[in-house]
Amino acid sequence: MRARHHALVGLSFVGALIGCASPPPPPPPKPVGPPTDTVRVPLTDLLTRTYFGHAGGLYPAGINQPPADHDSAARARRKTIQPLDVNGDESPFGKYVLLSVGMANTTQEWCSQNSGPPCTAWSFMGKAAIDPGVNHSTLVIVNGAAEGQDAPSWTSATSPSYERIKVGRLAPLGLSENQVQAVWVKLEDQKPELSLPADSADAYLLLTNLAQVMRSLRARYPYLRIVFISSRSYGGYGTTDLNPEPFAYESGFSVKWLIESQIDEMHGKPANPRVGTLDYNKKAAPIIVWGPYLWADGPTARSDGLQWNRTDFEEDGTHPSQMGESKVAGMLLDFFKNSPYSKCWFAANQYCL
Repeated sequence: MRARHHALVGLSFVGALIGCASPPPPPPPKPVGPPTDTVRVPLTDLLTRTYFGHAGGLYPAGINQPPADHDSAARARRKTIQPLDVNGDESPFGKYVLLSVGMANTTQEWCSQNSGPPCTAWSFMGKAAIDPGVNHSTLVIVNGAAEGQDAPSWTSATSPSYERIKVGRLAPLGLSENQVQAVWVKLEDQKPELSLPADSADAYLLLTNLAQVMRSLRARYPYLRIVFISSRSYGGYGTTDLNPEPFAYESGFSVKWLIESQIDEMHGKPANPRVGTLDYNKKAAPIIVWGPYLWADGPTARSDGLQWNRTDFEEDGTHPSQMGESKVAGMLLDFFKNSPYSKCWFAANQYCL
């Protein structure tokens, strides 16, 4: 028994020495990063992570830049933007139009709440008008957006919305539809009801409407070269059912899927049945690229610092206040002055190479 006792003591002593020399490693830290699949994260920060199974990023493969062939096609089309006369013929005295298409928020940010001139000083058109870095010789910026004109108002080329622009916005400036060569689109479907992941979610309905808008724009404006499209800003302060969260956020997926559908079709895949053809070589639609991406999760700043505060919105929490209008206007001005698809015709003394 004594020998056995000494043996056990010896083993315990050796084990203690081993334990002192080599403590067990601490457990690995819990991974930081991917949120659950239901958390709303800006698409520009979501990247390859997912929201209800849908990858982020502005373009396919969870990235924020278009694939090389889409980039090349967009650059080729921006080079064809040039001064035209009202008949669509090249002219050294001609103009080209950058037009907005959209709803109440769009017109407030682009020009004014009542859609018509004069534009507010803090709007995009107001800021651009006094910016010496903007081309004021051959470029004409026109506001076509108006209150109450949500996506269904623009799905047909014969819609009164387009006639209103022709008669009330272009003609008074001595311009025609033949001179519209670039368009910024920001649209929504009013009072959405079903969110993702439902198969009939409003994000899919908006996708279908946006595709019809693209084809209508191409039919209405024969010399349209490129469309820039943005989704909604934050809707979490909304006090009505007009377009609250998560619908404002999910509209970003509608835009992403629209552009992705065009890219896939140009790669030889069958047209998305929710979308239909967007083949720009066959002139079914213009080439489509992202404009500024406007969504951030309220006061939580996204990676580039953008955030939305309650003071950026009117009492209803949906329409932008003067502060919100100015914020979007600044993003638009910065975008058009620096985007590779616009700066050579939007900015002063620039040339498309």
